[in-house]
Amino acid sequence: MKKLIRTAIALITLVNLTMPVIAADNIVMLPIATAMTSNNAPYRLGDKVKYYFGTQATPPVSRKIINDQTNKKTNALNKTTEQACNWVFLSAMLQLKKRAENLGANAVINIVSNYDDVEKSSETEFECHINALMAGVVLKADFVKIDE
Repeated sequence: MKKLIRTAIALITLVNLTMPVIAADNIVMLPIATAMTSNNAPYRLGDKVKYYFGTQATPPVSRKIINDQTNKKTNALNKTTEQACNWVFLSAMLQLKKRAENLGANAVINIVSNYDDVEKSSETEFECHINALMAGVVLKADFVKIDE
């Protein structure tokens, strides 16, 4: 019985010591171009809505509809950082696409990472927070009608 109690205490101690490591977020910046070609993204996003990241030049905007954001998470177990982050990035982009279509927007512009309300604007990279269990991407953007 004493051996069982010692084993249980050792396991509880081990779990308590490793939980902060498991829960700690790593912040990575990854290429948008790679994520936009992974996981069949071009097909899934289609070509009805155009996407512009950071301060990329856009065609003239005829009407700004709304500013909104996504907040997506995904399971990171048994995935590389790139796999998990690219997957959750696509999930966030698909949410932007759906929102644009529902609003009648034909473009999503000024797309920036906005994790914990800290904006990071880039034309080439997105921010992903990842730990042993979960990966997350938050994107903020303007939904607009552009002249094509």
